[in-house]
Amino acid sequence: MPDDGGRSPILGLEAVSAAMVPLVGGKAANLGELLSAGMPVPDGFCLTTAAYRQATAGGGEAGAGDAGSGGNGSGGDGNGGAGPLAGVHQALKNTADGDLPALAALAGQARDVIRAAPVPAAIAAAIETAYSALGHDVPVAVRSSATAEDLPSASFAGQQDTYLNVVGAAAVVEAVRKCWASLWTDRAVSYRATRGIDPAAVALAVVVQRMVDATAAGVLFTANPLTNRRQQAVIDASPGLGEAVVSGAVNPDHFVVDPVTGRILERRLGDKRIAVRPILGGGTRTEAVSNGGATACLTDQQAAELAALGHRVEQHFGAPQDIEWAIDGSGRLWLTQSRPITTLFPVPQRTAGRAGSSAKRAEVNGARVYLCFSLAQGLTRPITPMGLAAFRLIASSVARAAQFDVPQPRNGPPLYAEAGQRMYFDLTAVARSTTGRRIVPRVFDVMEARSATVLRRVFEDPRFSVTRRTPLGLLRHVLPAAAHARVPETLFRAALRPDAALRRANRKAREFGDSLQLPAGATPLQRLDHAEHVLGARLFSVVPSILPLPALGFASLALAGKLLGGGRWDDLQVVLRGLPNNVTTEMDLELWRLAQVIKNDGGSRAAVTGRKPAELAADFKAGQLPAELQAGLARFMGQYGHRAVAEIDVGMPRWSDDPTHIMGVLTNYLRLDADAMAPDVQFSNAAEEAEAQVKSLVADARSRGRLRGAVVRAALRRTRLFAGLRELPKFQLVVGLAEVRKQLGLVGEALVAAGAVAAPDDVFFLNLDEARAGLLKGAVGGPGGERGKGPPDLRGLVTDRREAYAAELERRHVPRLLLSDGTEPEALQPAGTAEGSAAPGTLTGSPASAGTVTAPARVILDPVGAHLEPGEILVAPSTDPGWTPLFLTAGGLVMEMGGPNSHGAVVAREYGIPAVVGVPDATLRLTTGQQITVDGGAGTVVPS
Repeated sequence: MPDDGGRSPILGLEAVSAAMVPLVGGKAANLGELLSAGMPVPDGFCLTTAAYRQATAGGGEAGAGDAGSGGNGSGGDGNGGAGPLAGVHQALKNTADGDLPALAALAGQARDVIRAAPVPAAIAAAIETAYSALGHDVPVAVRSSATAEDLPSASFAGQQDTYLNVVGAAAVVEAVRKCWASLWTDRAVSYRATRGIDPAAVALAVVVQRMVDATAAGVLFTANPLTNRRQQAVIDASPGLGEAVVSGAVNPDHFVVDPVTGRILERRLGDKRIAVRPILGGGTRTEAVSNGGATACLTDQQAAELAALGHRVEQHFGAPQDIEWAIDGSGRLWLTQSRPITTLFPVPQRTAGRAGSSAKRAEVNGARVYLCFSLAQGLTRPITPMGLAAFRLIASSVARAAQFDVPQPRNGPPLYAEAGQRMYFDLTAVARSTTGRRIVPRVFDVMEARSATVLRRVFEDPRFSVTRRTPLGLLRHVLPAAAHARVPETLFRAALRPDAALRRANRKAREFGDSLQLPAGATPLQRLDHAEHVLGARLFSVVPSILPLPALGFASLALAGKLLGGGRWDDLQVVLRGLPNNVTTEMDLELWRLAQVIKNDGGSRAAVTGRKPAELAADFKAGQLPAELQAGLARFMGQYGHRAVAEIDVGMPRWSDDPTHIMGVLTNYLRLDADAMAPDVQFSNAAEEAEAQVKSLVADARSRGRLRGAVVRAALRRTRLFAGLRELPKFQLVVGLAEVRKQLGLVGEALVAAGAVAAPDDVFFLNLDEARAGLLKGAVGGPGGERGKGPPDLRGLVTDRREAYAAELERRHVPRLLLSDGTEPEALQPAGTAEGSAAPGTLTGSPASAGTVTAPARVILDPVGAHLEPGEILVAPSTDPGWTPLFLTAGGLVMEMGGPNSHGAVVAREYGIPAVVGVPDATLRLTTGQQITVDGGAGTVVPS
């Protein structure tokens, strides 16, 4: 088989490796890797991308090796972009990725160009020679192998075509041409367009392999794609060729196997009503199979051998694999394809500096359970590398305050882990503790109810049996930390002198913000030191000075409920409406008042009308808005400009950095005309309802005794006074994070000046150590006077991390809990559905804010630039304070995450809008414009 380093358009599969993806595509590269590892792969050859480029260049018989054989396709058509496809490439670049008809038309043009062009004679001759080397008229499979296919970062499976049982050299040449054309199928072009892949940068190689005359074939996943569990092979098998399974044309036999022991964990026979068989002389036919479900097409031994082979493949590639396989008439097992499983969520791991993955450590330390802290904070999107680095320091400071050993603060405390660029915490100790089992799920009942349900299910797993039955271990860490933070004193003061306690909390909050300022003239290294000091020593200290107050507020509500006789949740919910002292509510109402200023000021109204938020934001930054609007926005930014969507991530721009979101919200507010819908009116009405409800509940309690009435009155007064403060600790944390972001932004400017990165914001795709290294080596002389060495080249690192971050932004499902073997406990049992007489299709969650509303849904995944018509029901994955301006115009709320006391639930109650939270997959199961009924008391969402 020819092998001349890429100069020939043909390479034997045995000569192909993973480093040759730009030349041979993902499928061929993976097959070559399997062959090099000694795996059973049918022999064959690969027609390289050089051949495709020559055939589509329109330049005659130029040497195939001159057509970019060693590159990555960035050279366009191999002739400077002047080939027959150049016009299509440019047109595709100019077409919006959502314009499906236009994309399909251009895809058709590209296919027509390739089908009309003759296969260059030299390439056809090379194909015939390589084919003849396999044997005389040997049946082969001709498979497309794209350069952007079968890669860890994206799955292009099924985007291009495959031709089975091709017989004869002429038929192989024609199948190759068809494969080239399939690079431009409608689905492939649309897929690439949505991912921003340059049309000129893609090319197609073609794999030609000896056909396996299969008695059975199918697909093997080396990790369970449904439960996310590693070390569990999933096999789908059917008689005949594997095309029946891959295409979904048959209900296959289904096996789940332990690849190490060979034990069959699950066996389910499919009806296997059809089989795809080769036809003598070429082609395939589909034939009916009678009584296909009577017997399995694999023996248990074959399934175990297949699982073990898949395990070897996974170990070779270092990641779970999606494998196509076949068994021939002699019983020999063959692998015909392998690619990464791109849909699995990563297993939580400790950060750099700690050897071994969590899955490997679990083999030694036993199974572990991890909770996604990002989701618990209402954050579904990934966190930037610097954002994660910041939280590792914050978490370390909390752990040290609780007297845990934290040997490397930059790596986070021992229980901290990361997966999918999100934060996880190891809750194994909680699961194994009687006290932890009693307390933690109850906390999540009000924070994120679905997590509480799944966590209780984990407690039933015998691997997490209780080993600690007393609270002594917990108290050893909690009590000293609480005493050091003067929590008992704060609670005592709040119980006896609530007004004084409130004033003190507000004073502490002001002092905290003032104390974070760094003197002018600091050097970049001093700024970085200051940022680290704030994160590691200052930031969390503000929380215990405030958090006891809202905790007392909700405890007081619970006490009132008990004294009233229990079962009064619907009545008590009303008490939480229109709460005072809530910084997020105050922010939203301040923004509403600014909207009224715009509406009443002719110049401001004219400046806003018909203009895009980005244009208005640019004018504000330049100081060019009308005076009233400019001054009003400046006041708002002075108070709240440190906030943002996903604001716990220091890598996210603050509103003061980019006011586009705020300008969009103001534009939305101007659409709200009806006085009855005005948010300030709604909030005032909600507060009046709450006060009236307090009087009613106190009267109810007094009817059973004056002392009971007095206690209920005092409890509900403290609830009204303190419960709204639940937003203040996070508000103060964000104040600190905004200061950290400000200093890191200036560090980024210094890194740009040093040539270490391309843009100031690149600093947020580094960690603290990398930023420090860039500053030190960029300084004159460097550390220790080492002149001339220059800064480290961090640009490639930033580029890779930006790409990985962009890929994670597309992830729609993030597991609430994960086990150390990758298992997602929630996936082991379907999410709960409505019971009893609920209407078909009813979605259920946790009641969050009583009331019923029927209106169109508006599914919003990111509030920045989002449009919400007044009265529409907001359907979101979760919310943080950056979302709440949308609440002012919403008629109701549905969230995938959250519990009765999660951020969105509390704000919904304060505004008096019905809300249901913790509704699994709500953003997938509901669509914008769909009429739905939200019952915030029953916790149901009913699509019309």
